[in-house]
Amino acid sequence: MQKFTSLTGVAAPLPMINVDTDMIIPKQFLKTIARTGLGKHLFDEMRYGNDGTENPDFVLNKPAYRKAQILIAGENFGCGSSREHAPWALLDFGIRVVIAPSFADIFHGNCFKNGILPIVLPQSEIDKLLDDASRGANAVISVDLQTQEIRGPDGGCIKFDVDPFRKQCLLNGWDDIGLTLRHEAAVSAFEEQRRLAQPWL
Repeated sequence: MQKFTSLTGVAAPLPMINVDTDMIIPKQFLKTIARTGLGKHLFDEMRYGNDGTENPDFVLNKPAYRKAQILIAGENFGCGSSREHAPWALLDFGIRVVIAPSFADIFHGNCFKNGILPIVLPQSEIDKLLDDASRGANAVISVDLQTQEIRGPDGGCIKFDVDPFRKQCLLNGWDDIGLTLRHEAAVSAFEEQRRLAQPWL
């Protein structure tokens, strides 16, 4: 998993509530288990018309936000089914940070497991960031996980909370497999000891 320490990038405003995982990545794109290639289908039904042409009014289709790395969203983001393809699609598009008043629990956990930082803030702080994000290409926001600070284009600072264990996993790039591999020597020693003690297994 790619480490996350800090990020400075364009923030896109998506002030919709109850954005579910089927809106993030519709069900017809769940046939793959590859984590790449899903970014083009992110928010597919909002980004494209029935004929496949881009919807110019959708935020990520606007020139200023095509390379957005931060998403400022509404409450209950990531609700619905538990599909891990949702954070995969966000990450493949280039989104590394999602900031919202609340997240669905499973989506929130899946973000941390895939290198995305989900940040929960009060609506009053979200409103400030949405105002910053409305500036288009000038909507550059900095997020520092180590100090747990968000800095807007005018230099204002917002502090955020994050679970200490999940923070360390992101800072070090540890997904579930990475956490297990930290104990590789102990696992190998146990397996060798068992092989000698129980060679019939």
